[in-house]
Parts: sequence; structure tokens; C-alpha cells
Amino acid sequence: MMLQPHEEPNETNETNETNETEVSHPQKRIRWATHRATGAKAANKRHSLKERLHRRIGSGGEKRDSLGKETLPGDLSPESSDAGSDEQDSGRRVYFNVPLPQTERDEDGHPVAHYARNKIRTAKYTPLSFVPKNLWFQFHNIANVYFLFIIILGIFSIFGASNPALNAVPLIVILVVTAFKDAIEDWRRTVLDTELNNAPVHRLVDLNNVNTAEDTVSLWRKTKKATTRFIISTWRLLKSMGKSKKGAKGKADDDTGIGGSRPSIETRRTSVALRRESYFENQNAIQMTPVSSPLPGQSPVHSPPLTSGPGEGDMVRGANTKSVPKKKFWGSVTNPYKIAPEKARFKKDAWKNVQVGDFVRLYNDEEIPADVVVLSTSSEDGACYVETKNLDGETNLKVRNALHCTRDVRHARHCEQAEFVIESEGPHSNLYSYSAAIRWQQHNAKDPETPTYEMVEPISINNLLLRGCQLRNTEWILGIVVFTGEETKIMINSGITPSKRARISKELNWNVIYNFIILAAMCLISGIVLGVTWGRDDTSHSFFEYGSYGGAPITDGVIAFWAGVILFQNLVPISLYITLEIIRTLQALFIYSDIQMYFAKIDYPCTPKSWNISDDLGQIEYIFSDKTGTLTQNVMEFKKATINGVPYGEAYTEAQAGMQRRQGVNVEVEGAKARDQIARDRARMLEGIRKLHNNPYLWDDDLTFVAPDYVDDLRGDSGLEQKRANEEFMIALALCHTVVTERTPGDPPKIEFKAQSPDEAALVATARDVGFTFVGREEDHLIINVLGKERKYQVLNTLEFNSTRKRMSAIIRMPDGRIMLFCKGADSMIYSRLIPNEQRQLRADTGEHLEMFAREGLRTLCIAQREIPEDEYEEWNKDYDMAANAVVGREDKLEEVSDRIENHLWLIGGTAIEDRLQDGVPESISLLGQAGIKLWVLTGDKVETAINIGFSCNLLDNDMDLIILKVTDDNISSIEAQLDEKLKLFGLTGSEEELVAAQDDHEPPPPTHAIIIDGDTLKLALDDSVKRKFLLLCRKCRSVLCCRVSPSQKAAVVNMVKTGLDCLTLAIGDGANDVAMIQEAHVGVGIAGVEGRAAVMSSDYAIGQFRFLTRLVLVHGRWSYRRLAETIANFFYKNIVWTFALFWYQIYTNFDSQYIFDYTYIIFFNLAFTSLPVIVMGVLDQDLDDRVSLAVPQLYRRGIERKEWTQSKFWVYMLDGVYQSAVAFFFLYELFAPATFVSSTGLDIAEYRRMGIYAATTAVCAANIYILYNTYRWDWIMVTVVIVSTLLTWTWTGIYTSFIGSAQFYKAGAEVYGTLNFWAYVLCATIACLLPRFIFKVVQKMYFPLDADIIREQVKQGKFDYLRQTDTYLPPPPDKVADSQDSKASEADAAKYKAANADATDEDVRPIYPPSVAPTATTHNPRSQNGSNSTDYTLRRSTEGLPPAQRMSTATECRIRPSFDRARMSMDRVRPSFEQSNDFTSAAMLTRLESSHSRNSYQGQQTSYQGGIPNTQPPVMSRLRNAIRRATLTRDDAPQDLQQDAPDVPAIPKSPPQSPQR
Repeated sequence: MMLQPHEEPNETNETNETNETEVSHPQKRIRWATHRATGAKAANKRHSLKERLHRRIGSGGEKRDSLGKETLPGDLSPESSDAGSDEQDSGRRVYFNVPLPQTERDEDGHPVAHYARNKIRTAKYTPLSFVPKNLWFQFHNIANVYFLFIIILGIFSIFGASNPALNAVPLIVILVVTAFKDAIEDWRRTVLDTELNNAPVHRLVDLNNVNTAEDTVSLWRKTKKATTRFIISTWRLLKSMGKSKKGAKGKADDDTGIGGSRPSIETRRTSVALRRESYFENQNAIQMTPVSSPLPGQSPVHSPPLTSGPGEGDMVRGANTKSVPKKKFWGSVTNPYKIAPEKARFKKDAWKNVQVGDFVRLYNDEEIPADVVVLSTSSEDGACYVETKNLDGETNLKVRNALHCTRDVRHARHCEQAEFVIESEGPHSNLYSYSAAIRWQQHNAKDPETPTYEMVEPISINNLLLRGCQLRNTEWILGIVVFTGEETKIMINSGITPSKRARISKELNWNVIYNFIILAAMCLISGIVLGVTWGRDDTSHSFFEYGSYGGAPITDGVIAFWAGVILFQNLVPISLYITLEIIRTLQALFIYSDIQMYFAKIDYPCTPKSWNISDDLGQIEYIFSDKTGTLTQNVMEFKKATINGVPYGEAYTEAQAGMQRRQGVNVEVEGAKARDQIARDRARMLEGIRKLHNNPYLWDDDLTFVAPDYVDDLRGDSGLEQKRANEEFMIALALCHTVVTERTPGDPPKIEFKAQSPDEAALVATARDVGFTFVGREEDHLIINVLGKERKYQVLNTLEFNSTRKRMSAIIRMPDGRIMLFCKGADSMIYSRLIPNEQRQLRADTGEHLEMFAREGLRTLCIAQREIPEDEYEEWNKDYDMAANAVVGREDKLEEVSDRIENHLWLIGGTAIEDRLQDGVPESISLLGQAGIKLWVLTGDKVETAINIGFSCNLLDNDMDLIILKVTDDNISSIEAQLDEKLKLFGLTGSEEELVAAQDDHEPPPPTHAIIIDGDTLKLALDDSVKRKFLLLCRKCRSVLCCRVSPSQKAAVVNMVKTGLDCLTLAIGDGANDVAMIQEAHVGVGIAGVEGRAAVMSSDYAIGQFRFLTRLVLVHGRWSYRRLAETIANFFYKNIVWTFALFWYQIYTNFDSQYIFDYTYIIFFNLAFTSLPVIVMGVLDQDLDDRVSLAVPQLYRRGIERKEWTQSKFWVYMLDGVYQSAVAFFFLYELFAPATFVSSTGLDIAEYRRMGIYAATTAVCAANIYILYNTYRWDWIMVTVVIVSTLLTWTWTGIYTSFIGSAQFYKAGAEVYGTLNFWAYVLCATIACLLPRFIFKVVQKMYFPLDADIIREQVKQGKFDYLRQTDTYLPPPPDKVADSQDSKASEADAAKYKAANADATDEDVRPIYPPSVAPTATTHNPRSQNGSNSTDYTLRRSTEGLPPAQRMSTATECRIRPSFDRARMSMDRVRPSFEQSNDFTSAAMLTRLESSHSRNSYQGQQTSYQGGIPNTQPPVMSRLRNAIRRATLTRDDAPQDLQQDAPDVPAIPKSPPQSPQR
């Protein structure tokens, strides 16, 4: 039960509310952006964390029951609690200077609740656990287990391993190197943990914290601490021995861990530490901070009474204040009559000692040590600013507010006097939600005899500072700790990002299994042959051998089997995994170092975050992209507005440029004229603003809203009604927001606005530019400078925006005492809440204007207002306070209450904001399309905006028929019928067989169709019963636009394509709403943009701009895939050559596992002799350079079709290896078979180890040269590595055999190398090995060339030499170079403008094709203030060719509205209203939606809309299609008779009535 401040203590609703069970599901309320998709390990970690949380908080229902039954002294505790019964949300109560209830204590009197320590450990190891734990982790790798198994087998001499110790060297090296790397990484984490845990914070000590018991240290923890201290002290001793005495400076501070510098926190400023030096000096007695202290001898009892509080004249409880505007009384948690001991002091302590219930004081630029509720700040209005980039990556400052009831708690003695309880929800991962309430007994500061009564104030995320944030622009704050350590939100969110494996790695497992099967077969042959041989008694071994190891043929066969495993161990290329890790790591380094993908504006290179999927970048078939901030800049500029039915604003967009280009207009010339016209209008508007009011806050370069006629109307040229409407519109923009002002010193000072949404900042900035400046906040008031006069508006309530509400409202008490609600939001939301049967003409006009704005690619919002009667507000506010004070289900309750007040609105107008395309987006999308990649756009924007952006960025073009999927009845059968109809266009039925065929068909569909679908219809299309048909239909379309989709729907679409078509997907986005999509795709790319770094932190690759994606995919992706495919094939090949050479030798030794090679050869073959060439191939090989790869994007299609790595290629290389191994051995066999080898000394060299030198040298030479064969780029690095690696065989043999330790191998090198036939054999055998491959290469490149081979020949012919002279990011293809000088836009074929679902004769459903299909390089306008590459300006040329318009005689038509009318005429010539017939978010839909919500909630005496006068108004858009309009001119170009004596526009609407009584 939540009690209200004005409620009498005895007036409770205990009976009703105790029977109501409130169950909280915070995890279900978590915004998906913070809910990281995790794998099995992360799920286990979260489960373990939750279990620990539940154990700390207490078990189950007994505790929750006790929470509601205990009564505190002074009736502080409520009689019932809404802590709920959900185990996932085990809430907590934190007590401050209030005795802990008995039910909160155990039998020993200690607190039942156990909270997490604030000491955190991100390191994996401790000094005691490092060795066993690291080995445990390393042997999770199957490669190490296999190596260990081979070593164990080799220990037993029975299996014939000649040198078991040497056999263990590779594994030991791998384990030691990996352990050393892990130790360094973990030591760094340990150091950072230690620095963070010992970071200084001012904590209030000598105050009894009843919430926690003394920490008991177990024996095991003592042992670990002692070990750690010993190792650290030893390390410091060793460091000090190598340093001079000067290096010992600051040693004492380092030892304590509290006063030392913290280099890990790069934002800490030394100036702050120096400024607080006087406080740091006395660490044991820091009583105060820079706030005024009491006078000497003045105790808290004798302190002056509080200046505010309930007393005489205060109408707090039950007083009738209905008609008198009053300042809300918030109360105070301070007990002014409590005698404080005055022992509490703020002492500098370590983070790790902070506990739940502690008071902490934080200073500017300090990092927040735990989740802290703000009690008071250095600012009088209780505001402080934090930077949250450590949490969500966002760098813009966010404002947090102190609780109203605690703002007078500023000193240590105030903390002793404060008495309150905080009821909080349990810890969860949602960074954007927190629900709690603070309860206290309110005292009358003037009369100690007055009975106390309970008050409560809600605590939300706006009052909470999260661990990891940093305090900015605030001198100090005082707060109390509610969550510590692993229970803080940042620690709960530090889950494991889902691990992704490259497709080629998954397929590689099967190839390794094949090799295991071959190995088993070879070993089985060895066992069978040897067993049978020892079972025979008719051979010489029965006379000359003294028995076998096994003693029986079966035992001998088993021994031979395991001996074969050791002998042929290299057949299974376990070292391949290590090689691939090295290659991928170096590839990631080169990607990071690519300066062509460096975005200098934000100093951000392309940053690989997942290093093991670079080859997947070369096989991407589908790209899923967000629109806002990904394709566009997310830099919002206010361009147009419609106020009181009058459109304002001049701009020039790509939409209009594209329209003119299709009409054959030279957009270069017309664009220059448009910009010149805008410049003139801009100068005229600035002049008009200065004449009207010399606005000191207006900076000319910042003006984006170019509308000189707006200034004229604001001056009153069109009448008082329009003047008042314009003023109210801008006042609404200046009041309805949550932005924070930031002043830049100057004369005059510059005011900038910091907002969580760039749209909101653009709206407030436009109001500032035209004279309605939001100056700042003062407590709960907004200060607005209205045309030079400052006014104060009291903010009563703010109903914040979220993705569900799609609107935001502010309830304001105006200076004249009226209560007004200002609401801004999506047009569909506002129109459904308008007053029924009012403003019919205005709504129609505004709907038409908004549709035109959206068709021009602008983002639209509606603005409305409502006057609220005082008594209605008081009644509603009680319900709002009840909902706001709820700890459980607060969001749902607030939504329900807000929904009641946000209706019966009065429409003011609408806004249109431009979000410009990023540089190079159209060219990039075109290039990706040529590469065979299908791009889908998944956006939350409305359909018209998405379609226009689709044309602007080359996603749609004039040759495409738009397939519109729209269902209004929420019936799956409806969408299924539409899908069946559309599938017939392609001759499909949607069967399973067609889907299987589509999985193998990677050919891009022809650019003839595109699909447009909205979120509601998509929800039905993703149903399992129709998903296959929807996928097949999308598969046949070149482009897909999903509009108004939620984040979960984005992820569902990605999953549908990923699993249904068995193809590789890439998702790219920039905001938190793209995280689910990014994590669902095979490759996730985040753009470091305006919306923060949430997408970047969850991505696999992070880039600065969308255009860098082309280089990442088409260059680095293609290179990586081809390199790794060739590397893997060559690795299998070289191991087959080596292993089968040993196998052939076994034929002549009865498969007794005799080595023909010295054992050191077996060890070093993969370690040294052949490792570097294949690594260099995988890192540096290039078939074509980067510019050619971009100029010919079709080269990428080979990756989409997965032709670089196939099973057939694997077996071809395997067979080639078998052949070469046979050549290496049988040439040698034929050489030694005559037995005529005698050296010059008379000694025979026909000994198996010396024979091994022959075979090993040939195998190494053939393998390395073979790799060189398969390498496209023969630079000095590659050739040098091949030569050095090959000569290393001779070097090792010569050195090793020169020592007696080589035993039987002694002097073998000198003896073999001194024989002429060795050199002849190596030459002939190597040529014979490589000759088939050479012939195959010649035939393939001459008669069956690949695309890359043809382009390489053209490069040699000089056809791509022009690339050396161009410095464009995306170079043109060779066939476009000659024509680029004189290329002109072709005439548009009107017959192509036909929707796929429209009848050929139906003019009303002809689609809109707003923007251009051409690149934006020639239309980009560098002057951002007057429209760049997607503004909206309609030229006079667009009216040429029309029949002469009739001169209208009405006064309304005399008004010159240049941009809007011309844009409407120009667009209607090519495409009449397409949206109306298809029922998207257009004026037609708004007509049907308007007042629907208000009618449903309307309880007044007026006749309902349904039962009222029928609407006889003609269709809204009929004028847009059929009316013949005149070509409107600008004021400068208007005829003389129009420039003078133009009558004013008559007043259209009447003044807004008050809402009916409810």
C-alpha cells in the first residue's frame, strides 16, 4: 500500500489492498536493448548470480510476508507492502537511523538480509588457483587433449616412440605460452580490480548501519589474502631493486591502495584532487564539504527551524486548496527534534568497504562506486549531471535529481538526524528502469507536539546514480547506497556476449573427422598386418626374432594400432586450429589498421571485437540495416512545420531532386537555383526576426527553419488568430521536453541543448531561434524567454516518452494560473486523442501537410494541447502519485494513469525534421547490390519516410514494382491470401520443396520487385503457418522494407532468413534498439553514432560510417574468406604428404611403426619447416588489390556461392597430397632398391634415417613450393618466407647431425648432402610432385578462368590504371569511366510507375517514387543549415508543362506558400497519393483514426462521434489528386498585384474549448 502525503494516518485502505497481490516481473519489463542474448555459459552465470542474490536477500515468502507485517516505531513502516510474490524480484528494505524490525533479524540479532560486497573480481585466477585452473581451462581444448593423449602413449616404450620427452615439447610450449598470456591478461585485470576496489570515496563512518553485519573472514579467504600479499610484496621488491630511489615516491599511498593515482580511470582530473587537498589531509576527521557549517556552539537542537515545512498556514492534510495555486509540499526526512551525537564523519575510504545503507559523498569527475540514490547536490535545484559511457556508451550528459524530501540533508549531522526507510525492488539488469519509494514520518518543524504522519516519495531511475557512471559539472552530491558489487546494474549486465563461430570453422570439424577416420583406418591396417605377420611361422622372423612385445598376435596388433596413432599423428591437423587463430588475429589487426575505414570526425577506426569470424564477412548474402543513424546521420534539423493549417518552411531534399531527375531536369542547375532561393529567404527571415525581436540567443549559422512567412505571421500580418497560433506552437515546443541547457560563455552567451533524443533537441533549438528560448530550470520551473520577456512555467508532471507510448506530455501551470497539458508524438497517437467532432478542416489540412512532409523524407510529429480544470487535475494527480509511488508495476500503472489524461486534445500543428543521409550511402548500397548482396531495411519509421529514403539511397528504383503487404483485421488468413496472390506473380506456391530449392539458389533476384510491409502485418507474416510463404516472396524481391517494426521483430526477421535460407547474414545498426538484431545475425556491425555505443558494445565489428561497410565486406571479407579457404586446404595437403610418406614405408616393414624420418623431423615439420608459408598466405595473400575489389564488386559473388571452400576442393587437395607422398617415397625406393650406394669413404648410406633425409627434404620442398603456387601475390615477404622455411630443413639437419647426441643420426647430414644422387633426387622428385598441379593451373587459367583471373589479366593490360589517379572512397568500374564525363539522367518511363498490387488503370494506387536513384555525390550540399543531401525544396521548374492554372479569387489563395504548394504539385504530376489507397500512415488513415481514443474514453454529455452528425466532408486527399492548382510563386518573384494589398488569411479555428467534465 502506498500512502499519500496528504492522507491522514488513520485513513488507510488496508482491507482492499492487502487482498490485492501484486506480482512484479521486472525481467519482462527489461528493455530489450539491455537484455543481452547469451549462450549456455552466460545463462549459467546469470542463474548462479540470481541464486546468490536470492540467498543474500533471504528465502521466499516468509520474508516477504514479514515485510508487510512489521510495524516500526512511530508507524514508519506501512502495514502492507507491494513487494510482491515474484521470486525474480526479491525486493529489499534499507533502514536509515531506524531500528531494524525483529522480523528482519535472525536468532542472534543479526540482519537476515545479506548483501553483496562492493569488492568485485573480474579476474579468473588467484595465485593459488592459477596453475590448476588454467590447466583445466586449457584442456577444454580438444587439440590439447589430443596432444596429451599422444604424449601419454609415447611414454610407454612398447609403442615405439623414440623420444617421449621431445614429443612433449610442442604441448609444453603451447601450454606455457598460453598460460603466460593468460597470466599477463589476468594480472592486468587483477591490477585494475585492485585499483578500483581501493579507489577513494568519502563514506560516512561512526554511524550505525543497521542493514549489514560485520564481515567475517574465513580461513580460506585469509589464506588467499596472505598469498596475494606475499606475491605482491615480492613483485614490488623485485621492481624496487631495479629502480632508483626516486622511484619510491608515493610508495606509502600505493601500499594502502587509497590515495594513489588511478590510471585506469582516464577521466579523473588532478585539479579536482588538488582542490580537495585540505579534505584529504585529515582522512580521519572529514566532517564537511564545501557547504556552510553551523556556527560554533550551535547544536542541531538549537538550530534555526526549517524555512519550509508543515506549520501555521500550511494547508497540507485535507485542506481545501482547490482554487488556489500552491507550491507542492514535499516534506523532509530530517527529525529536527532528534539529538544527534555528532560523531559521524565523512572519511576517505576504499570502494570495497562501501555497504548497502552507507552515506557517501562524491565530487566532480569522480566515478560512482555503487548504485546510489541521490539525496542532495551542490545545486539548489537538486540536479546533477552524469556521463554514462561506461554503461551504455552514450557520451551526452544525463541529468539526475535529488529526492525532494532529502535536499536539506547536506551535512554529516543532517545524516544523523535523518530517519527514513527505502523500499526498493530487487536487482535486475535493466539500465533504464528502477522503482523504489522512500518513507518517513513527517515532523512539524514549528510545533513538536503535533503528531507525526507518514509521507512517501517515489524513487525512479532519474534519482539513481549507477556504478560506473561519472559525475560531471557538479561540485558534489550526497547519496545513500542501495546496491553494491555484483548486484549493481553494470555488473549484472556484464554477461557474456553470445559467442559466434565462423561457418568455415563448423564445416572444418567434418574434415577433421574425415581425417580421424583415415587415421583409424591406417592404424587398423597396421594392427592387422602386424598381427597376421607375427601369427605366421613360415617367415624368417620365427628364426631370427626373440619374440614380440605382446607375446601374442592379437596383442601385437593392438600395440601396432596405438603405435600407428603416434606415428601418423600429423594426419589430424590439430595445429591447424592454432594456425587459424594466428591468422585471424593478424587479419583483425590489419582491419583495425586500415586507414580507409578510419572516421576522423569521431577519431574512430574500424574495430574488430570478434576476431574469429573474419571469413564470414566474405560470404554475406543478406544485410539487415537500421535506417535512422545507420543510413542517415541522426543529426536532426527542423525544416518544416504546419501551424493552424498553414504550412511553413523552405528546403531542398533529394526527394525533389530525384523527381526532377526523372522528369529530365538538370538537377545540378536547379539545385543551385534552389539553394540560392533558400539563401535569400534565409536572409529575409533573419532580418525579420531581428526586427521583431533582437534575439541574443540566435546564432545565424544554427538556423535550420527557413520560413520568412512564419516571421510575418508572428508579427501579425495574417491576423491575430494566426499570430497567437504561432506563439502557442513555439511555446509548446519550448515547454514539452526533458532537455538540459548548456551555456557557452560569450557575448551573448550561446545556449545549446543536450537531449537523449536529437529530435527533441532540434525542436527546442528551433523555438529558441525564433524567439522562444528555453533558458534553464529553477527547481520545478522552466524559464522561457518569450520574445525578450522571461516567463516562469511550473512543471507539474512530465509523462515521458517511450517506444510503446510514442508520445510525451508535460503538464504545466501557466503564468496566469491555468493548467495546460502539452503533448507531442506520432501523428496516429495524437489524432486518436483529439476532441471528437472538432477542428474538422484543420485536421484535414494538417493531415495533408504531414503526408506531404513524410513523402519528402522528413520525420513528422504532431503537437497538441489541452487545458485541464483544477479539480480534474487534483483528482488525477492523486492517482498519478499512487502509481508513481508504487514499487512494483510502476510502469504499467503510470501508463494507465497517463492514458486517462492524454485525451480530448486540441490540435496545434505538426513538425517535420530532416535526418540527412550519410555520405556515400547510395553508392555503397548500389555497390553491395552489384556484389549480389540483398539489403533489407528494418526501421521503426513510418512507411512514407522509409519509402522515400529507400529511393534516396538506391534501395528502390523506378524499375521496381512495389509489393505492398498490409492487413488491418489481424487475421492470419488475410495475410496468407495476400502472400498466395503475390507468389503467383513468380509462379510459386510456397511449398517446402521451393524453400529447399531456394536454399541452394544464391543468384540475386532481378531488380523488378520490392516489398513494403509494416510492423502489424509483419507480426502476422512471421507466424509459423505463413512464414515460409513470406520468406519465399521476400526471396524473389530485390529489396525489402519493414517499417514500424519493434526491436524483437528485427531479430525475428534476421532469424527467419538465417535459418530458412541457410545463408550468412549481417546486421548493422547504431542504437540500443538494434542490439537484438546485431546479436542474432552471423555478423553484427555497430556504428559509433549519436545514439550512443550500445550497438557498438554488442557488435562483432564497429565502424564510424555506413560507407565503411563496403570496404569491410567487399575487400577484407573477401580477402579473409579466400585466404582462409586456401590456407586450410593447403594445410591438409601438406600433412597428407608427410604422413603418407611414412605410411608407404610401413609396407616394407610389416607395419611395425618404424620411423623413416628422424623424430625431430616429425616434431618440426608443422612447427618450423612448413608453418610460416601457410600463415603468410593466410594473412597477406591478395588476388586483387582493394581498389579493384571495390571497382568490380561482382568478384564477391563467389563468396556468396561458397565456392572457395568446398568438400570437393578438400578431397582434391587430399588426393594431391597422397600422390606427392607416393612420389617422394617410391622415387626414393627405386633409388635405393639396387643397393649400390657406397660413399667415398666406403660406408653405405642405405640406412633408414638417412633415407628419411631424402624423403623429408623432398616433402618440405614440394609442400612449400606448392603453397607458393597457390598464392596469388608473390611479394618479397612471401618468397623470402618460403625460401627460409625450406632451407631450414638443411640447416637443422646439418647442425643437429653434427653432435653426438643425435646418436644414429650422427654425421648423416654431411654424408647425404655429399652425395650427388641426393640433389638429383630432390630436383626430379620435386618437379614430379608439382607437375600435375602446374598443368592443372595452366589449363584452368587459360581455358576455364575464374572472374578473378580475368580481372587480373585486365589489370596487367592497364584497364585499371585509372584507379591510381582517383582518390574517391568507392572507385568507379572501368566501363563507367569513359561515360562519367557526359552522363545525363534518362527520361523517366511513366509506364514503369506501377505497383505490383495495382490495376493498370487505377490512377489512385500509382506508387510514389520520391527520391533519386542516382548517387548523392553531385547533389550534396556542404551547407548543413539550408539542406544537404536530403532536404526538401520544390522548384518552380516543376510546374513547367502544366496547363495554365485558373486564378483563384479567394483571399486564401492570395497567400504565397512557396515550398509546400510547389512540392505538392510536382509530386502529384508523377504519382498521385499512393498512401491513401493503401492505407498507410497518411492523411486518409489519420482521418479514420482521429478521436478514436478520445471517443472511447469520452464520458461527457456531448453526442458521440459515431452517433453525431454524419461526416459529409469529401475525402481528404481528393483535393490533392484532382484539384488544378496554380503555380505558386515566391514572394520575391510574385507579380506586382500580388505583392501589394494581399488580404490577410481569415481565422480558421475557434479558440480551443476546455475538455468536458468527466
